[in-house]
This record gives sequence, C-alpha cells and structure tokens, in this order.
Amino acid sequence: MERSQPMADDDSEDVTLLSDEPTVELIIRARGGDQSAVEAILQRCLPSLKRWAHGRLPAAARGHLDTGDLVQDAAMHAIARLDTFEPRHVGAMQAYLRQSVINRIRDEMRRFTRRPTNVELPEDFASEQPSPLEHAIHEEAYARYRTALDSLKPRERELVIARVEAQWTTAEIAEHFAFNSVDGARMAVNRAVQRLSAAMKAQKHPR
Repeated sequence: MERSQPMADDDSEDVTLLSDEPTVELIIRARGGDQSAVEAILQRCLPSLKRWAHGRLPAAARGHLDTGDLVQDAAMHAIARLDTFEPRHVGAMQAYLRQSVINRIRDEMRRFTRRPTNVELPEDFASEQPSPLEHAIHEEAYARYRTALDSLKPRERELVIARVEAQWTTAEIAEHFAFNSVDGARMAVNRAVQRLSAAMKAQKHPR
C-alpha cells in the first residue's frame, strides 16, 4: 500500500511516529536488523508505556529508581529479544513491553527487600482509557486488522495507529497532527476507529 508523506521535515521523531506503517511490520524489520525500525518502535511505545508505569513503583523503590529510565531499560531489553516474540493480535507489543516493565520492577524490588516481592501492577492507564471498541480491536487477529487498515485513507491509518497501536492520548494526537482542538482530534480518531471496525466486521460477515 502507498505510504503517506511525513507531516514534518525538521523533526525525525514526528516523521516516524506519524507513519502509517503498523507496529507489527516494524517488528519484522527490527528482527532483520533495521535499526530505524527499532527506534520507531521505541518512539511509538515509550510515551504510553511511561504513562502507564508512572506512579506504579512500590513505595520502597521510590526515590531510588527513575520511572523513565526503568521503562526505557526494560523496553530495550524486550526489543533485544524480539526473536522470541510472536505478535498474535494488535495490542500484543504493548502487552509484551508492559510485562517487561513488570519484570524489571520485580527485579529492582529484590534489591530493596530481603524476600522477593510479588509486585502486582493495575491494568488501568494513567491517562484516558481505551474505549471498549479499541479494546476489541486490540484482541483481533492481526491479519484481519491489517486488511481492514489497508482499506482506510492514509490520514485515517495514521490516526488509528497513533491511538490503537501507540496508545497516544487525544491531546498528544491533537498536538502531533496539528488539530485545532482536542475535541477535533477526538472526533477524527473516533471516525477512523469506527471505520476500521466496520471494515473488520465486513470481513467476518461478507455479503
């Protein structure tokens, strides 16, 4: 499929983040040794991963560990082991990285306690939560999602990937996509996600 043109010429991070290339395809490239794909995965995933982990360090570890550093180290460790990762559904990458963060927190807690501590992290987000529709899309088989994604316009693909795969907040999407308002961004994202959902349902129930 044709890729949309980058929306910024002077900010390489924005160019990568606003790509309409699905994260699973970035994973395939990263496995092949493409460093730019590794950087793209980190740029997409780290913001939402840091939001998710923020404030979730147990009290015993606070003051000793920096959440941002811990998350980045855990993500780098997970990405170094991509050859063992099988992305079977749309939200698999974020789940994989979150588990890596949980494991890292548990390891660090063992440094502060005599007995290993079983750290349970809640599954809620530090910021706005995904809608039920977004949750449903996360659980879809990748092949059906990918086919449906191809049917969208480039701009819609970018919005879907930013919200569903990268899990950006609406405010982040509004800023990076230069919407006039957060409400405008929310409406555009909702339309794109609904069109994706309709395309996926059409595959399940062809006429």
